[in-house]
Amino acid sequence: MLTAIIALAAAGLALALATQLGALLIQRAFPPQGRMIDVAGARLHVVELGPRDAVGPPVVMLHGASSNLRAMQPLGDRIAKARRVILIDRPGHGWSPRARVADSTPAIQGRVIVEALTSLGVERAIVVAHSWAGALALRIALDDPDRVAGLVLLAPVAYPWRGGAGRYNDVISTPLIGPPLAHTITLPLGLLVASSAARGVFAPQPIPADFVRDSESLLLLRPHEFIANARDLVTLKAAVVEQAPRYAEIRAPLSIISGDVDKTVSTGIHARPLAASVPSAKLIVLPGVGHMVQYVAPDLVASEIETMAGLMVRDVVTAQ
Repeated sequence: MLTAIIALAAAGLALALATQLGALLIQRAFPPQGRMIDVAGARLHVVELGPRDAVGPPVVMLHGASSNLRAMQPLGDRIAKARRVILIDRPGHGWSPRARVADSTPAIQGRVIVEALTSLGVERAIVVAHSWAGALALRIALDDPDRVAGLVLLAPVAYPWRGGAGRYNDVISTPLIGPPLAHTITLPLGLLVASSAARGVFAPQPIPADFVRDSESLLLLRPHEFIANARDLVTLKAAVVEQAPRYAEIRAPLSIISGDVDKTVSTGIHARPLAASVPSAKLIVLPGVGHMVQYVAPDLVASEIETMAGLMVRDVVTAQ
């Protein structure tokens, strides 16, 4: 019995040391590319692209769960040829630390992001958001409508769904249980399944070559980020239950782009009801397309953003 306990403790220590070393190596491989913005109670990692003096509102891009700003950068690079683009690591993701466990909801993250935009001198912006961040962008439009010139939501989460956020997210979010697991087995197991998990998110489309590397997805396997991501997913359902009845209040132009075979965020549960609830909404459903619409149809997504930005410029000129 004692021998088994010693062996178990030794295995746990070895895994913890391997995780610590692995996290350091991942961070060295994928260093921050932008700058840190200090706001009340948080620091956000921000990458700015394109001309700062571009005509029209800046385009702010927000990534989904299990991700970071690099997942939005290919789209950002495309838009930045003519627009100021601001990519943000949400609190707890990428290189934005999370100061408090409770900072997992769209309401709290929205306040932090709005404060960061103020620091950047951005009064109004077009907000482009994918997946989990769809709920975040909607919350910003509800709580601070003057900041949002328009919304382009890609496969957004907007409403509660049947079931939960996955047993492993529940476990990792559980105090006293989740942190020891995150600091021992999450990283080695994550390395084994990272590629297959990414392929599942892209299905039925093929995953782009080197996506896991180029999107810096392995940053997720660091214990603190894995816990933050799990917490985001576990608390999201209650958050959308609370905010969904208010969607009819949104007056900003809204474009929603979703795939009709998305197995990660159901278009029938989220995009279609949202389009029916928001008076200004435009819905584009892509046949045979899964969750990663910004990779599958980048020209269409860029066109929707450009069209919305053009409308903003036209309205300003008309007002003058």
